[in-house]
Amino acid sequence: MSRIAKTPVELPKGVEFKQDGNVVTLKGGKGELSMELNSEVALTQEEDGLKLSPRSGSRFAMAVTGTMRSLLANMAQGVSEGFERKLELVGVGYRAQVQGTNLNLTLGFSHPVVYAAPEGISIEAPSQTEVIIKGTDKQKVGQVAAEIRRFRPPEPYKGKGVRYAGERVILKEAKKK
Repeated sequence: MSRIAKTPVELPKGVEFKQDGNVVTLKGGKGELSMELNSEVALTQEEDGLKLSPRSGSRFAMAVTGTMRSLLANMAQGVSEGFERKLELVGVGYRAQVQGTNLNLTLGFSHPVVYAAPEGISIEAPSQTEVIIKGTDKQKVGQVAAEIRRFRPPEPYKGKGVRYAGERVILKEAKKK
C-alpha cells in the first residue's frame, strides 16, 4: 500500500462528513461535493480524520486506496478553501473580460471567443491580461483552465498565447541566413 494511503484525511473545521453506502459527501463553507468510493476500499471515521484501507490484498485494491485518499483530501480542501488557477494572456491586443458567466476573449482571431463557464466555476478577470478560475472541484477547475488555454496555446517563437501563471515557455531561435 502506498505511503499516501496510510495517512488519514484530516477534515478542516466546518466540514461535515456523511457516508451513505459507497457514496461519501463532504459539506463546507464553499459548497458540497460527493464521490462514490471504489468497492475495494473501506472507509472508517476516526478522531484524527478519515482512514482508508484496502478490503483485499490485491495490487489493484492497494493502488486505488491511495487514489481515493487523494481525491477525498482534494474534496476536503475544495469545500473549505476552494481551488484557483491563474491564466495570463501574452500578445498585442489579447484581452479578456467577463460578462455574467461568460468569458469573452480577444485572441487575434477574426472573431471574439466566448467561453461559457460551467456550473460550480467562477471566472474573474482582474485585468485585461489575467484570468482567474475558481471553484470547489479541483478536476473541474483544471479542466476549465486547460480548455481556455487550448484556444491559443503559447507559440514557441514569440511566446504569444494563453499560458498558466508562472509557466515557462521555451522560445526557439529564429531562422538565420
